[in-house]
Amino acid sequence: MKKYLFKNISIVNEGEIKTCDVLVKGDRIEKIDSYITVDSNFTEIDGTGQYLFPGVIDDQVHFRDPGLTHKASIFTESRAAVAGGVTSFMDMPNTIPNALSHALLEEKYQTASQTSIANYSFFMGVSNDNWEEVLKTNAYKKDICGIKIFMGSSTGNMLVDNFNTLEKIFSESELLIATHCEDETIIIQNYNHLHASKFDLEPSDHPIIRDENACYESSLRAIKMAQKYNTRLHILHISTEKELQLFGNLMPIKEKRITAEVCVHHLHFTSDDYKELGYQIKCNPAIKGPHHKAALWKALLDDRLDIIATDHAPHLLSEKEAPYEKAHSGLPLVQHSLLLMLYYHKIGVISLEKIAQKMSHAVADCFKIKDRGYIREGYFADLVMVDLQNPQQVTQQNILYKCGWSPFMNFTFPASISKTMVNGNIVFEDNKIIDSYNGSRLQFDL
Repeated sequence: MKKYLFKNISIVNEGEIKTCDVLVKGDRIEKIDSYITVDSNFTEIDGTGQYLFPGVIDDQVHFRDPGLTHKASIFTESRAAVAGGVTSFMDMPNTIPNALSHALLEEKYQTASQTSIANYSFFMGVSNDNWEEVLKTNAYKKDICGIKIFMGSSTGNMLVDNFNTLEKIFSESELLIATHCEDETIIIQNYNHLHASKFDLEPSDHPIIRDENACYESSLRAIKMAQKYNTRLHILHISTEKELQLFGNLMPIKEKRITAEVCVHHLHFTSDDYKELGYQIKCNPAIKGPHHKAALWKALLDDRLDIIATDHAPHLLSEKEAPYEKAHSGLPLVQHSLLLMLYYHKIGVISLEKIAQKMSHAVADCFKIKDRGYIREGYFADLVMVDLQNPQQVTQQNILYKCGWSPFMNFTFPASISKTMVNGNIVFEDNKIIDSYNGSRLQFDL
């Protein structure tokens, strides 16, 4: 049994920062105290001047496994994740084949059990005609993170526009329903209107085609349906100021029936960046104008937006080239999400405590993940040690994504990840992956 003692480290947890010792025994946090002494069987880690965060839980990633492993896999992307302090992830169903049955879903779990260095869970996918299979998840609600519905088209062609299917699932599902909300009719109208006057579309046309009205109308439709049936609804990657009027901030996340997520790329990039980065930052929903970014930050800080995630969606650079219609949508982000938020802490936008809340605590509360997301005695030892005084530049040599590129190429973050621990095992330190441990399947306290 491995045993570790973090000495004199600043713990960022549950709204405060305090310097103390943390004792890890096996896969759990055994003790947290101002001063802990142990025998020589423990490995001591000097935390002086460094910060300890609960492991980041990313509720939306696309690790492309199975069927698209030429650009990513659970093996490669889980390693990129822990290098960025992400100790648990929830993967989406738009793989090949789409994860539309329990048999296919279980195959993904089996792959993860053999190859993932981080903890994992997978969403059951919805199509226009698999509602009976989807509702079987009610019997497995402690083992599956949720149901994913594409209420707008994106990579994988899993658009669900059958009203009867939506009604059936919203009315009978006992699991959290996560939605991609963009109105397909509005998107098609915008595309046809723009394409009629402009034959060769550009990256900057993307937010015109997938505009705020497309996002708002679809999010409104999902919320109305959830309110009708008191469904547990989680809307992914909110990207517009207009959608924010749909969410309140008056109750704790554990009491909310409708929650919302914002992704790091919508908090960082704006439509001004298409000029330099082009299709590298093409994604669905689209990155939009600067006023949307400002509104998203405000809503995140006042708790209308509950969670920070990545929607990590890697493609080869060759798949991100013109023409517009063929340039794939999605960005590789999971290795740099925590570092990006630490950059925004450095420039005074967000506190360290708020980062821990939005990237760990709130995700655990939203999905009711058992014994994770906090630094607490008895909880799993999913921990991230951060050095705020050691800047890190993104280079070709330290990118771990299989696709081999990042929209942050050559950007210097003001901090670095010193160590990442998953279930009491150090899996990343000294800028190296330690392949000594596979992650565990997340369990849900429902």
